[in-house]
Amino acid sequence: MAFCANCGTAATDGAGFCGACGNALGTSPQVVAQSVGAGGQATAAQPAVANVQPVSVGLTSNVAAALAYILGFITGIVFLVLEPYKHDRFVRFHAVQSILYSGVGIVFRIGWSILVSALTDVSGWAALVLVPVGLVISLGLFCFWLFLMYQAYSNREFRIPIIGAIAAKQVG
Repeated sequence: MAFCANCGTAATDGAGFCGACGNALGTSPQVVAQSVGAGGQATAAQPAVANVQPVSVGLTSNVAAALAYILGFITGIVFLVLEPYKHDRFVRFHAVQSILYSGVGIVFRIGWSILVSALTDVSGWAALVLVPVGLVISLGLFCFWLFLMYQAYSNREFRIPIIGAIAAKQVG
Protein backbone atom coordinates (compact mmCIF):
# COMPACT_ATOMS: atom_id res chain seq x y z
CA MET A 1 0.00 0.00 0.00
CA ALA A 2 1.33 3.44 -0.94
CA PHE A 3 1.02 6.61 1.09
CA CYS A 4 0.90 10.23 -0.01
CA ALA A 5 4.16 12.00 0.87
CA ASN A 6 2.29 15.28 1.26
CA CYS A 7 -0.52 14.40 3.68
CA GLY A 8 0.18 10.77 4.70
CA THR A 9 -3.17 9.40 3.51
CA ALA A 10 -3.21 5.82 2.22
CA ALA A 11 -3.55 5.79 -1.55
CA THR A 12 -5.10 3.07 -3.66
CA ASP A 13 -2.76 1.03 -5.81
CA GLY A 14 -2.35 2.41 -9.31
CA ALA A 15 -3.69 5.87 -8.44
CA GLY A 16 -1.79 8.80 -9.91
CA PHE A 17 -3.01 11.39 -7.41
CA CYS A 18 -3.88 11.45 -3.73
CA GLY A 19 -7.62 11.40 -3.08
CA ALA A 20 -7.32 13.69 -0.05
CA CYS A 21 -4.97 16.48 -1.10
CA GLY A 22 -4.59 16.03 -4.87
CA ASN A 23 -0.79 15.70 -4.78
CA ALA A 24 0.75 13.66 -7.59
CA LEU A 25 1.84 10.35 -6.10
CA GLY A 26 4.67 9.64 -8.52
CA THR A 27 6.53 12.91 -7.95
CA SER A 28 7.61 12.50 -4.34
CA PRO A 29 9.11 9.62 -2.42
CA GLN A 30 6.63 7.13 -1.02
CA VAL A 31 6.86 4.69 1.82
CA VAL A 32 5.43 1.29 0.94
CA ALA A 33 6.80 -0.73 3.84
CA GLN A 34 4.48 -1.97 6.56
CA SER A 35 5.49 -2.93 10.05
CA VAL A 36 3.86 -5.38 12.39
CA GLY A 37 2.58 -3.71 15.54
CA ALA A 38 1.46 -5.10 18.86
CA GLY A 39 -1.09 -7.88 18.60
CA GLY A 40 -0.03 -8.90 15.09
CA GLN A 41 -1.87 -6.03 13.36
CA ALA A 42 -0.18 -4.56 10.31
CA THR A 43 0.39 -0.85 10.66
CA ALA A 44 1.65 1.40 7.96
CA ALA A 45 4.89 3.22 8.50
CA GLN A 46 4.72 7.00 8.53
CA PRO A 47 5.81 8.48 5.22
CA ALA A 48 9.30 9.87 5.22
CA VAL A 49 9.43 13.45 4.06
CA ALA A 50 12.62 14.26 2.24
CA ASN A 51 14.41 17.53 2.84
CA VAL A 52 12.90 19.28 -0.17
CA GLN A 53 13.61 22.95 -0.74
CA PRO A 54 10.70 24.99 -2.12
CA VAL A 55 11.14 25.78 -5.76
CA SER A 56 11.07 29.48 -6.54
CA VAL A 57 9.15 29.95 -9.76
CA GLY A 58 9.88 33.33 -11.31
CA LEU A 59 8.63 34.97 -14.44
CA THR A 60 10.02 34.02 -17.79
CA SER A 61 12.16 36.68 -19.39
CA ASN A 62 9.54 37.60 -22.01
CA VAL A 63 6.83 38.14 -19.37
CA ALA A 64 9.19 40.14 -17.17
CA ALA A 65 10.22 42.29 -20.16
CA ALA A 66 6.59 42.95 -21.06
CA LEU A 67 5.73 43.81 -17.45
CA ALA A 68 8.61 46.30 -17.39
CA TYR A 69 6.41 48.56 -19.55
CA ILE A 70 3.25 48.38 -17.39
CA LEU A 71 3.88 51.34 -15.08
CA GLY A 72 6.54 53.07 -17.14
CA PHE A 73 9.66 54.09 -15.31
CA ILE A 74 8.45 52.59 -12.01
CA THR A 75 8.35 48.99 -13.24
CA GLY A 76 11.41 49.66 -15.38
CA ILE A 77 13.38 50.51 -12.26
CA VAL A 78 11.87 47.58 -10.36
CA PHE A 79 13.00 45.08 -13.01
CA LEU A 80 16.46 46.65 -13.11
CA VAL A 81 16.82 46.04 -9.37
CA LEU A 82 15.13 42.65 -8.86
CA GLU A 83 17.68 39.89 -8.44
CA PRO A 84 16.84 37.27 -11.04
CA TYR A 85 16.07 39.81 -13.77
CA LYS A 86 18.92 42.26 -13.36
CA HIS A 87 21.27 39.69 -14.88
CA ASP A 88 19.07 39.01 -17.92
CA ARG A 89 20.10 41.27 -20.81
CA PHE A 90 16.72 41.00 -22.55
CA VAL A 91 14.79 42.15 -19.45
CA ARG A 92 17.31 44.91 -18.72
CA PHE A 93 17.04 46.24 -22.28
CA HIS A 94 13.25 46.48 -22.12
CA ALA A 95 13.39 47.95 -18.60
CA VAL A 96 15.77 50.72 -19.72
CA GLN A 97 13.75 51.33 -22.88
CA SER A 98 10.59 51.54 -20.74
CA ILE A 99 12.21 54.12 -18.47
CA LEU A 100 13.33 56.22 -21.43
CA TYR A 101 10.00 55.89 -23.29
CA SER A 102 7.98 56.95 -20.26
CA GLY A 103 10.39 59.85 -19.70
CA VAL A 104 9.90 61.02 -23.27
CA GLY A 105 6.13 60.65 -22.88
CA ILE A 106 6.12 62.76 -19.71
CA VAL A 107 8.27 65.46 -21.29
CA PHE A 108 6.02 65.49 -24.36
CA ARG A 109 2.84 65.89 -22.28
CA ILE A 110 4.37 68.76 -20.28
CA GLY A 111 5.59 70.47 -23.44
CA TRP A 112 2.28 69.96 -25.21
CA SER A 113 0.35 71.39 -22.25
CA ILE A 114 2.57 74.47 -22.22
CA LEU A 115 2.13 74.93 -25.98
CA VAL A 116 -1.65 74.53 -25.83
CA SER A 117 -2.03 76.93 -22.91
CA ALA A 118 0.22 79.54 -24.58
CA LEU A 119 -1.63 79.35 -27.90
CA THR A 120 -5.02 79.32 -26.18
CA ASP A 121 -4.10 82.64 -24.51
CA VAL A 122 -3.38 84.09 -27.95
CA SER A 123 -6.43 82.62 -29.69
CA GLY A 124 -9.23 80.60 -28.18
CA TRP A 125 -9.77 78.86 -31.49
CA ALA A 126 -6.33 77.26 -31.24
CA ALA A 127 -7.65 75.05 -28.44
CA LEU A 128 -10.30 73.65 -30.78
CA VAL A 129 -7.53 72.42 -33.06
CA LEU A 130 -4.75 71.54 -30.61
CA VAL A 131 -6.76 69.58 -28.03
CA PRO A 132 -8.02 66.96 -30.54
CA VAL A 133 -4.53 66.76 -32.08
CA GLY A 134 -3.11 66.15 -28.60
CA LEU A 135 -5.66 63.41 -28.00
CA VAL A 136 -4.76 61.69 -31.27
CA ILE A 137 -1.05 61.88 -30.41
CA SER A 138 -1.76 60.49 -26.93
CA LEU A 139 -3.74 57.64 -28.47
CA GLY A 140 -0.81 56.93 -30.80
CA LEU A 141 1.63 56.89 -27.86
CA PHE A 142 -0.70 54.51 -25.99
CA CYS A 143 -0.97 52.15 -28.99
CA PHE A 144 2.81 52.23 -29.41
CA TRP A 145 3.19 51.40 -25.70
CA LEU A 146 0.94 48.35 -26.22
CA PHE A 147 3.00 47.42 -29.27
CA LEU A 148 6.21 47.57 -27.21
CA MET A 149 4.71 45.25 -24.60
CA TYR A 150 3.61 42.85 -27.33
CA GLN A 151 7.09 42.87 -28.87
CA ALA A 152 8.70 42.16 -25.50
CA TYR A 153 6.24 39.35 -24.82
CA SER A 154 7.04 37.88 -28.27
CA ASN A 155 10.76 37.70 -27.34
CA ARG A 156 11.68 40.45 -29.80
CA GLU A 157 14.12 43.19 -28.97
CA PHE A 158 12.31 45.98 -30.79
CA ARG A 159 14.38 49.17 -30.70
CA ILE A 160 12.72 52.56 -30.78
CA PRO A 161 14.88 54.62 -33.20
CA ILE A 162 16.77 56.87 -30.76
CA ILE A 163 15.68 55.48 -27.39
CA GLY A 164 16.46 51.87 -28.34
CA ALA A 165 20.04 52.69 -29.25
CA ILE A 166 20.55 54.44 -25.91
CA ALA A 167 18.96 51.50 -24.06
CA ALA A 168 21.14 48.99 -25.91
CA LYS A 169 24.24 51.01 -25.07
CA GLN A 170 23.25 51.16 -21.38
CA VAL A 171 22.65 47.41 -21.20
CA GLY A 172 25.92 46.61 -22.91
